[in-house]
Amino acid sequence: MRFTVLFLVGMLVASATLARAETIRVYIGTYTGPNSKGIYLADFDTESGKLSNARVAAEVANPSFLAIHPNRKFLYAVSEVSDGKTTTGAVVALSINPEDGTLKILNHQSSEGAGPCHLVVDKTGKAVLVANYGGGSIASLPLNDDGTLNKAASAIQHTGSSKDQNRQKEPHAHSINLDPSNRFALVADLGLDKVLVYKFDAATGKLEANDPPFATVEPGSGPRHLAFNPTGQIAYVINEMASTITAFRFDADKGELKSKETVSTLPKEGFKGEQSTAEVVVHRSGKFAFGSNRGHNSIASYVIQANGDLVLTHHQGKNIKTPRNFAIDPTGKFLLVCNQDSNSIVVFRIDQNDGELTPVGEPFAVPMPVCIRFWRAEK
Repeated sequence: MRFTVLFLVGMLVASATLARAETIRVYIGTYTGPNSKGIYLADFDTESGKLSNARVAAEVANPSFLAIHPNRKFLYAVSEVSDGKTTTGAVVALSINPEDGTLKILNHQSSEGAGPCHLVVDKTGKAVLVANYGGGSIASLPLNDDGTLNKAASAIQHTGSSKDQNRQKEPHAHSINLDPSNRFALVADLGLDKVLVYKFDAATGKLEANDPPFATVEPGSGPRHLAFNPTGQIAYVINEMASTITAFRFDADKGELKSKETVSTLPKEGFKGEQSTAEVVVHRSGKFAFGSNRGHNSIASYVIQANGDLVLTHHQGKNIKTPRNFAIDPTGKFLLVCNQDSNSIVVFRIDQNDGELTPVGEPFAVPMPVCIRFWRAEK
């Protein structure tokens, strides 16, 4: 009788474990060259944190940043090259094969500027918004029902400069994000030391300057990427040149940003050497934020206070080299980092109490990885 009970308990535990375990897909944007052919695909085990089976999903030139449509049927990639006719880069639309994850190119459209580096699909799935670093501009490309891209409904050129004339003598739009309401587009422009705010009309795909039109960071900071907390009340902007994160209060009615604090991404004792930041991500729980350091080669972990302030708690540098984009898996248990210069992705388990990162397994080989996006089938 005792054996039977123990057996049944064991079976229940095993069944629960199997129910939790899931293999989902990971799409990886890269810089193409001798070793990389485009967008890669791998399998991710949500229980163990293990990556496996890297393969080419589609051959695309320099698909450095990716975004997945809300219906999970389409994927969009920037292509950091000329489209062959103009000096602009391109946005590429691809369909996702739900059976094996392979991608099929649907069409291309001009990004309306040189060096597209970041893009996002709006929450209604009606438009792709893209930021052009080289051209210092942004554009909004309406989508058809079949996932294909139309020509830009809006293309806006930034103007101006900032403190550092080596890197900020002209605008460099580095990212574009939509607020949780899908009404405002926020653009971190490294060249202007501004986060510009635009009103977004999902029905038409058009953008227009908000009033107030922007918020500023300290001169010479170089804002790069942005992440909202789950409530949408705080926006965290990571500053590439200053190695800092600026927290802004966000007024969702007015689209207004107000700076509240700026903290370093580096240890208190500092770091001597060439250094810049790349990505900022907020945990789905709203308890933690993370930032990537290139040079110091680490991920900084922060605990988010009740008022939105950040408290730096840890740095993790194990097997990290030139970390670009990183992402948290859908379960919230793991953080995956793209090591651009060591051709690998490293996985860390997130301590759910303080955000400390612990390495999981060995680095996973992928050539020149830049961006990670998760895909899972609808249940």
